[in-house]
Amino acid sequence: MTVAAEFGGTSRPHAGGPTSPEKVLAPVLSAFWDAPESWTLETYLRHEGYEGARKALAMAPDDVIAYVKDSGLRGRGGAGFPTGMKWQFIPQGDGKPHYLVVNADESEPGTCKDIPLLFANPHALIEGIVIACHAIRSNRAFIYLRGEVVPVLRRLHEAVREAYAAGYLGNDVLSSGLDLDVTVHAGAGAYICGEETALLDSLEGRRGQPRLRPPFPAVAGLYACPTVVNNVESIASVPAILNKGKDWFRTMGSEKSPGFTLYSLSGHVANPGQYEGPLGITLRQLLDISGGMRPGHRLKFWTPGGSSTPMFTEEHLDVPLDYEGVGAAGSMLGTKALQCFDETTCVVRAVTRWTEFYAHESCGKCTPCREGTYWLVQLLRDIEAGKGRLEDLDKLADIADNINGKSFCALGDGAASPIFSSLQYFRAEYEEHITGKGCPFDPAKSTLWADNDAHLGVNA
Repeated sequence: MTVAAEFGGTSRPHAGGPTSPEKVLAPVLSAFWDAPESWTLETYLRHEGYEGARKALAMAPDDVIAYVKDSGLRGRGGAGFPTGMKWQFIPQGDGKPHYLVVNADESEPGTCKDIPLLFANPHALIEGIVIACHAIRSNRAFIYLRGEVVPVLRRLHEAVREAYAAGYLGNDVLSSGLDLDVTVHAGAGAYICGEETALLDSLEGRRGQPRLRPPFPAVAGLYACPTVVNNVESIASVPAILNKGKDWFRTMGSEKSPGFTLYSLSGHVANPGQYEGPLGITLRQLLDISGGMRPGHRLKFWTPGGSSTPMFTEEHLDVPLDYEGVGAAGSMLGTKALQCFDETTCVVRAVTRWTEFYAHESCGKCTPCREGTYWLVQLLRDIEAGKGRLEDLDKLADIADNINGKSFCALGDGAASPIFSSLQYFRAEYEEHITGKGCPFDPAKSTLWADNDAHLGVNA
């Protein structure tokens, strides 16, 4: 795995052209992933571990919230909602227990940042939990982890044990008066449980299905009590902000999207892996650093934030990878899952595989998503097999439109995104499947299909 820890520097990226890694990447969370036993408390303490927690516990809870809010940290789970503002929504003086729930149910196709982070540096999350619980006046936190990643589960349990033994969790944390218990919960493998309210239902022992809102989790979340649900990377980024300062954090990224983040580079690239850099870096710069596409091939299309975000093409290589830049170009930054596909890849095949995933993972609670994803799959399979008709393309767009914005949660929107964007940029390829009575691509020439479907992240 390629990690940003191989390079140094925290300065802003330069626009376009070959760029030295020292001026682009910003290793913070990944700074010592390659150190021996990076996951242990001993290693973490050698890298200023729990210093941010000490500073936060010396501050008033409301001051911590204001500090994180002023830093400009935005949620790294996909939506980009300001983290400090989310904490601020928790009502105070209500007499109810408050909960922090960390969403580690990373299941989005192409997304692979939170699991490596927990595997290599779990104490960054635990320290962030201490700070967040102090800020929202919570004595109980839950980490909802994707159940398939058993090695990460074991390592996380061990990190929690170390933190209890060292006094960073439990009664009177660091002599601050904060009592804090953390529970690690392994999910049962449902993609829908990455949606925060479905996650809460699953955590309570019920079937994971999205809740109708309002009420929102900040008012009635876990066990009908005020709850903050944050992504792993969001919480793990907080200790560095408290330790090194909000002004330091704002030296990276852009004005509206400050700070560092993990970019997951995968697909037909020479060196896939995690690259930690400031928000606003471009895919061209990341490819320059990572060695580009696989030898002898060129980029055809890519996703800026996983398969649920509208795809981009080669013309978008210089789009700033921050929330505003990607949004202005017609997509979403999402989880920064940069899946890159070369010219050997059949767009219809790729979109069909993604849509099959969403149809399989739909919880079935709402009609637009349950029925719409099923019929999208039927149409796409026919088109790929050469059995489609030209009018099916308008029907695809119509069904996707009936799903988009009309489902209980964002799964429906995610299923519609690849349909809209692929028809926008590659309609001729769809038509070629129909008029030519089959797929014009030779699957033996694409490692995507010939060797391993996991390039898409569908089974990852």
